[in-house]
Amino acid sequence: MSAALSLPLSGRRVVVTRTREQASELAVRLGALGAEVVELPVILISHHIDKQQLADVMLEFGSYDWLVFTSANGVHHFFTEFFRLFDDIRSLGLIRIGAVGDATAKALGELHLRVECQPKVANAEALAEALIATGSLDHAKVLLITGNLNRDTLTQKLEAATAIVDHLQVYKTESVDLSALPVAADYRARGADAILFASSSSVQSFVDQGAAVKLDPGARRPLAGSIGRQTSATMKQHGIAVDFEATSPGLAELIEALVRALAKSP
Repeated sequence: MSAALSLPLSGRRVVVTRTREQASELAVRLGALGAEVVELPVILISHHIDKQQLADVMLEFGSYDWLVFTSANGVHHFFTEFFRLFDDIRSLGLIRIGAVGDATAKALGELHLRVECQPKVANAEALAEALIATGSLDHAKVLLITGNLNRDTLTQKLEAATAIVDHLQVYKTESVDLSALPVAADYRARGADAILFASSSSVQSFVDQGAAVKLDPGARRPLAGSIGRQTSATMKQHGIAVDFEATSPGLAELIEALVRALAKSP
């Protein structure tokens, strides 16, 4: 048996629904396991910030106790603006940093910033609990870096712990029209062995595509995989069966769940 045929995902078609920029790491990992990767970029993430809001935040930046990120996208787009205004990372001062998930912490680590609060489970509820557990939130000022689709859960829990929470939106997530893309036509005609959803926004956008992603008769129906509890809830809300779910939110865990699921599937 050749080395290629012995790989766990050899001969399997796996659909990735992340943005083009985000899909690369996942596609490389899947390809290394032998998968044929089909990239359906159902969402587009772009830099989006209100200049007046940014100015207001930066004028009182020194008064914040915590700087909290809920995604790697937030890290990248926030620091794009930060380094436009400042030429030294030390301009952050003594602010403490919180992050949800390994990808977010990794993006901060690449800037040589230490994350002081990161929950074991990568979701808003766990991040709120971890921040509260530091015992530092009583009337503390928290700057939460967001996108346009962030849930209110984190804010509500922090404010219930008497923190003062400000928001700075630095990016927006939008649906991409796949109807004219050859890759979408190929997916409709052939289907796949599995499709991966790494966020609720990708689920929503996939559903919104309608006919552009509706499988033709005879196409292989893929198993649908979720990166975590919130994404699974959105899938179920839209009638998409969750065939497998990562044990904890993360690309490595999602791939492990995929391999296990496909090992049981002909």
